[in-house]
Parts: sequence; C-alpha cells; structure tokens
Amino acid sequence: MLTKERAAKADQRRPRGRPKTINDDARRAEIVSEARATFYELGYGGTTMDLVAARCRMSKQTLYRLFPSKTELFMAIIAEHRASMFALPRPADEDLPLDEALEQIFMIDMDEAQEREREAFIHLALSESQQFPEIATLLHTYGARQSQQMLADWLSEQQRRGLIEIADASSGARMLMNMIFGAMISKPGHPNDWPNRETRLRHLRHCIAIFTAGVQPRKGDC
Repeated sequence: MLTKERAAKADQRRPRGRPKTINDDARRAEIVSEARATFYELGYGGTTMDLVAARCRMSKQTLYRLFPSKTELFMAIIAEHRASMFALPRPADEDLPLDEALEQIFMIDMDEAQEREREAFIHLALSESQQFPEIATLLHTYGARQSQQMLADWLSEQQRRGLIEIADASSGARMLMNMIFGAMISKPGHPNDWPNRETRLRHLRHCIAIFTAGVQPRKGDC
C-alpha cells in the first residue's frame, strides 16, 4: 500500500506532456536577431521568411505563428531599434536634473558597438525605403512618429510638474530630435563628420544645454 501511495505522489509531481525547451519570448528575440542580421546582409527585398526560418533552424509554421508576415517582423526590428535610440518611458519616481535626464533619454554616451549597430540599421532603412515605400511608411509610423510622441508626452509631464515651460511639447520634441539625431547619425558617404567621439559628445551636451536653458521656468518678473 505504501509503495502505491509513493508511486501516486511521484506521478503527481511528474510534469505532463513534452516540456518546452524555449518560450515564445525567447524565440521572438532569436528570430528578430537573426532577421536583423539577414536584412543587413541581403536587404529587405532579398530576405524571405523561408530563409529566416532556415537560419533560425525552426519550422516555417513556428515562425509564422510568432510573426505572420515579413512586415510584422520588420516592425519588431524597428521597435527594437527605437529602444536603442530612446530610453523612454522613464521611471515614474525619477528626479534627475533636466539635462541629465535628456542625456539618458537620448543615450548619448552609448559605446562604439551600440553605435555601429544603430548606424547599420539607419543605413539599411535609408537605402531600402527608397525601393520599398512600405518600409518608409513603417519607419515613419512605428519609428520617428512614435518616438516623437513618447518624447512629447515626457516633456508634457515635465511641464505638468512645473519643471519646464514649453508652449508646444510636440514642437519641442521634434526640435530636440533634429538637434540630437542630426549630430548622432552619420550620413551615408560621410562617416567622419566628427574628428572624434569626444567632440561629438561635447556638441550633443551643448545642444541639450541650449534646449534646457530655453525651457527653464520663469521665476517672476525682473
């Protein structure tokens, strides 16, 4: 009788069915990483879902379950890229000076490997959007426009807290993005716009200082 009870308890503890070796989130991350490398190598037009599945060593059925189309896969890469450009949203209890917060939001001191990865995607996006209008639409909708809105929302929150004065948060967000990304992103064919990273970093901090000074709350009339 005791042996049967022990067997029953052991059976209850034993997991049912075939165990999952990797969850869907991990698979998505693997797919996005492999797809990004394939896009860099072959371009948007040269990349197929069959090829991505083969390089990920998974069935097409699994790939299409997680990403129903190449468009949705590229959207996921845009979202990942946006996270490498913007550290938003911010912690609700953050209490940094405005200039320090903006430096962190724009990740201006990222390392060289991160910079190379970011520029590889930007150059891919610029070249492919000329051939594929859907790429330009995706980049605008899920990249630039969404990033600008997130930054505008953050600026609006700073104004609500009385930390800045700004007439138009959307315009301010666009202004900041133009200043910062204009200096951070090298144009195709002009990789050496800055003599060194330190010079560019000083310029970026200068841009942030000018913006910060312009939105400081006015403390009464002189």
